[in-house]
Amino acid sequence: MSKTLTQLEILTELQPVAEQNLNRHLSMAKEWHPHDYVPWDEGRNFAAMGGADWAPEQSRLSEIARVAMITNLLTEDNLPSYHREIAQNFSQDGAWGTWVGRWTAEENRHGIVLRDYLVVTRGVDPVALEQARMTHMTTGANAPSDWGGFLVNVAYVTFQELATRVSHRNTGRVCQDPIADRMLQRIAADENLHMIFYRNLCGAALDLVPDQAMEAITRIVTNFVMPGATMPNFRRNGVLMAKHGIYDLRQHLEEVVQPVLKKWEIFERTDFTARGEQARDELAAFIEKLEGDVVKFEEQRDRLLAREAARLQPA
Repeated sequence: MSKTLTQLEILTELQPVAEQNLNRHLSMAKEWHPHDYVPWDEGRNFAAMGGADWAPEQSRLSEIARVAMITNLLTEDNLPSYHREIAQNFSQDGAWGTWVGRWTAEENRHGIVLRDYLVVTRGVDPVALEQARMTHMTTGANAPSDWGGFLVNVAYVTFQELATRVSHRNTGRVCQDPIADRMLQRIAADENLHMIFYRNLCGAALDLVPDQAMEAITRIVTNFVMPGATMPNFRRNGVLMAKHGIYDLRQHLEEVVQPVLKKWEIFERTDFTARGEQARDELAAFIEKLEGDVVKFEEQRDRLLAREAARLQPA
């Protein structure tokens, strides 16, 4: 018989697992410094200090690279919202509290280095970037409809950290700048370690309370949205990023959802009651639909890219 536990009971039971994975993370995390990833010798003053303000021709980045960099940075900028949600739904005691603080400090480096790189290299309009930051942070994070509770939180951040890793890695490739690529690979490595911590904790929760955890996982996968969905122009920018392979449906399915579910052995488990089985069946149906949506999206994208290529051909 599958047991049902309160959030406090779950956190208490998983405290040793959190401590073990915190120690694992600290042993594997590499110290790095944002200033080592920024080409400071390219910097110059803006008009307020006697220089020249930003102009589009100053950027070496393509449109898709600018869009992806801004989207990634604004996502990182909303760290206060994420910290608040994690701190409220995990715990501030013991290993839990240490992890929340450590994770927040590591994530903060990502926003620091991305902004420094973009401002120093004049990759994007710094005024528009600051205006978008103010709007996005004032709105806050786009949390799932039911953020409340450890299980929903830990399931969400497992998939979200991996999705962010994919987005950063692919953004580095389209920047056509070895400095940006190196920087984004460094950030992606952090995101992967964060994902592993959350994935291991969610896996332990599956063993502890299978039905409850299965319901949380299904809720997240079937309603997944990136945390930056409230930022200005997110829908347009998300479509552009998907169109150019920064983060699309196939990557979401094959590089994020399926590997995590496989690691948890979701479809091989035999410890669910009817309650958990129902949630798993709902998840299976959703994934089957998503597989069809991937094909439809790619067919539509291929037609669109072919039309654009034809328009660029000389008459």
